[in-house]
Amino acid sequence: MFQLLRTKHVISFMRWSKFAFAFSSLMIIASVATLAVKGLNFGLDFTGGTLIEVGFEQPANLSEVRAALVKEGFDDATVQNFGSTREVMVRLRPREHVAGEVIGNQIIHAIKFGTGQNVEMRRIEFVGPSVGDELAEAGGMAIIVSLICILLYVSMRFQWRLSAGAVLALAHDVTITLGVFSFLQIEVDLTIVAALLTVVGYSLNDTIVVFDRIRENFRKMRKGSPAEIMDSSITQTLSRTLITSGTTLFVVISLFVKGAPSIHGFALALLLGITVGTYSSIYVASALALKLGITREHLMPPKVEKEGAEFDSLP
Repeated sequence: MFQLLRTKHVISFMRWSKFAFAFSSLMIIASVATLAVKGLNFGLDFTGGTLIEVGFEQPANLSEVRAALVKEGFDDATVQNFGSTREVMVRLRPREHVAGEVIGNQIIHAIKFGTGQNVEMRRIEFVGPSVGDELAEAGGMAIIVSLICILLYVSMRFQWRLSAGAVLALAHDVTITLGVFSFLQIEVDLTIVAALLTVVGYSLNDTIVVFDRIRENFRKMRKGSPAEIMDSSITQTLSRTLITSGTTLFVVISLFVKGAPSIHGFALALLLGITVGTYSSIYVASALALKLGITREHLMPPKVEKEGAEFDSLP
């Protein structure tokens, strides 16, 4: 089988675990501090606002539409195609003491004046802040429930020390990703929640592959310390990890560089999550299980005594 990384020597990953823990701790502390001080820049899905659907006679130039809205003072407007190149959706944050119909007329006027096209308002809706609060609560609960379910699944499949390492690694990935979004004040909407859940699933898949090999080697390798067995297991799965992460990152980077501005946040969340998740599968999940005292005895299958075994030793 083709391997991206061929090595006859076992790489001593666990030797650097202390430095990895220090680095991860600094990143977590910085992320939590940033979230506490700056918070997240919630998008319209969570804050509420006005949604306006506009129809064009010719395919719309989104950059031109954005420039026209910024010129008229709508700096917070989110502009994206909806259905076709002639349909554009404009989303705005809530504006106090301004009726939705007035905002709609202002948007239509700004687009007509800035693009020189005749446009038609197809639909206008207002999303209240209470709905946004419900969506924010539902998004947070989705991530928390997924982590709890993962903890239960990995506990049943492996051992609680490994499951604790896996869940803490996933929480590590999500926290650092949100910390970067908070620091850069990138808008967080429902697509970012979807990206975070995707990161959780992706990182868990990588961690499960490593854990499977760790369990197999703990049962097969009779010599060597737990750290040496983990080093061997991670080295054996390293080629698969690099190929999987590399090919996924190619697609995500393409989305980030060439994709529309409306999906930049989604692509950035995946880019950060996959990168941090690949690192955490080695230096957080596995290393934490080792720090919690995982041994060969914890992963050995239980011995099942066959019926009548007590008579086998009789002459």
